[in-house]
Amino acid sequence: MPEIAEYDVVILGAGINGCGTFRDLALQGLRVLMLERGDFCQGASAASSRLMHGGLKYLESGEFRLVKESLTERNMLLATAPHYVHPLECVVPVRSVWGGIVGSAARFLGIKARMKDRGLLITALGLRLYDIYGRALQAMPNHRMLSRNGLRRLLPDLSASLAGAGIYYEGQLSHAERLGLELVLDAEAANPAARALNHVELTGVSGDVLTWRDASGRMAQARARVVVNAGGAWIDAVNARLGIPSRLMGGSRGSHLIVDHPALLKALDGRMIYFGTPDGRVNLIYPFMGKVLVGATDIAQGDPDTAQCSEEEQSYLCAAVAEVFPDLPIRAEHVVHRFCGVRPLPRADGPIGAVTRDHSIASLSLPGTSVPVHCLIGGKWTTFRAFAEVAADRVLADLGLARRITTRGLAIGGGRDFPREGQARRDYVSKLALMGGITPARAEALLSRYGTRALAFCATLRGRGEAMLTQAPDHSVEEIRHIAATEKVGGLEDILHRRTLIGLLGGDCPALRAELSAVLEAPARRESA
Repeated sequence: MPEIAEYDVVILGAGINGCGTFRDLALQGLRVLMLERGDFCQGASAASSRLMHGGLKYLESGEFRLVKESLTERNMLLATAPHYVHPLECVVPVRSVWGGIVGSAARFLGIKARMKDRGLLITALGLRLYDIYGRALQAMPNHRMLSRNGLRRLLPDLSASLAGAGIYYEGQLSHAERLGLELVLDAEAANPAARALNHVELTGVSGDVLTWRDASGRMAQARARVVVNAGGAWIDAVNARLGIPSRLMGGSRGSHLIVDHPALLKALDGRMIYFGTPDGRVNLIYPFMGKVLVGATDIAQGDPDTAQCSEEEQSYLCAAVAEVFPDLPIRAEHVVHRFCGVRPLPRADGPIGAVTRDHSIASLSLPGTSVPVHCLIGGKWTTFRAFAEVAADRVLADLGLARRITTRGLAIGGGRDFPREGQARRDYVSKLALMGGITPARAEALLSRYGTRALAFCATLRGRGEAMLTQAPDHSVEEIRHIAATEKVGGLEDILHRRTLIGLLGGDCPALRAELSAVLEAPARRESA
C-alpha cells in the first residue's frame, strides 16, 4: 500500500456543506483533505431552486431562528459573491383576503393543517416578519402589498382571479456549482496543506486510516484525527463504508424544469412568482439565463442514486404554472431540461414537507477508535457558511485549537474586488477587453460569468482574441481549455453541467460533445507531433 498521509481533518463529500467546511478549516491553517466520489457540488447542490433565500414558508412552522440566520446569510452573500448572487424581485399572489389564517395558526402551534390558501392578511404579516428578520446587513427594500388592480397593472398575464399580491426580494444564485468550486480554489490558494480531490472512491477504513481509489485506479491512504461526513443524502452510505451503521437521513426529492418559453419569460418581466397551489404546496417560477426555471416538488426519496425527475412531476409543475398563468401553458416541447436533487433531510416521521430544513450535526466515531465522525445533516444553500462555521468550530474543539479567522464578510472567488456598476464596471470591462483582444460585450459576458476571475483568463489570451465554439457560440475554445487546465475537471460532464451552464440550459448534444472532445484533445496532439 502507498505511504499514509497525515491530516488533521478528512472531509467526505464535496457538496456545498463540504466545500464550505473545507474552506473554513483551511483558513484556520489545518491540514485538511476533502474527498468527493463525483464532482464538486454535483448532487443536490447542483439541483436546487438556485435561490439564496430566507425561507418565507418556514415562518408558518415557527422556525424563526432559521429564517433570521438565512436572511442574514443571504444579505451577506449579496456582498461576498456579487458575481453570482443578485437581487430578485418576488411576487406572492393571493386569491383571498382572509384565507390561511386558521391553517397558519394551527401549523404554528404544531398542529397538522393543509394550507390551501394564503390570503392577503396572512401574507402581509409574514412579509412584515420577513422584513424584521432581514434587517441585519439589509441590502434590499422592504416588502409592499398590491391590490388586485395594482397586480394587474404590474403583471397583466397573471390569472384574473387573484386578489392581490405581496412584493418582496430574495437573492438569485446564477451559477451554484461554480460558487462551490470557488470555495475550494480559495481554500487551496490560502493553505498549501489543504487538498480537495474529486472523482475518487472511498474504499474502506482501518482504524484511523482511510483508503481511496482515484479515477485511474491508483490507491491512496490518509490518517485522520477528525472525520467530517458531508455526504448529504448519502451520509448513511458513507458511514457504511466507514463501518458505522446509521439511519440518520430521510431524503426528499426536489425536481425542476428549465423551460424555453419566450412569452412566459416576457410575462414574468424579470420577477419570480412564488405561489401556493390547492394541494398546499408552494411553487416558484422565475427567469433564468434567458429561460424560465420552474420548481419544485417535495417527494420522499429512499436511494438518492435512483432519483430522477419523473413525467408525473413534470406534469405537476406545468399544471401548477397554469394556476397563475392560465393563458401561457407550458407544453412538453417547451421543456429543454429537467433535473432533480435529494435534499439531505434528517430522518423523521410524518409528511416530508414538514421536515425541518435547519442544519444539525450527529457525532459518531470510527469503529474501535476515538476519532470523531461529524455528520452534517440538513441545511440549505443559503446557510452553507453558517453551517460550515458550526462544523469547523466543532472540529477545532476536538483538536483543542482556537479559531484564527472568521469567514463572515469574506469575499468568494470572482466576487473579490468585483465592480458592481457605474464607471468602475466600465473601466474593468475595458481592461478585460484590451487585455484579451475581445469586444467590450464579450468582456462583459466573461465578467458576469466568472467575476474577477475573468482577469486571469483574459491574461492568457495576450490580446489575440478567441475562437468561438460552433455548437455553443457564447463560449470559446480558449475558455474551455482554460477551465480544463485550472478547475479540477474530470471530464466532459464536469464542463457541460458544472463549470458552465451549457447542459442546464439545454445545450448538451452529441455534436457539442464531439466538438469539446476535439478541443480538449488538440493541445496534446500538437505537443506529441
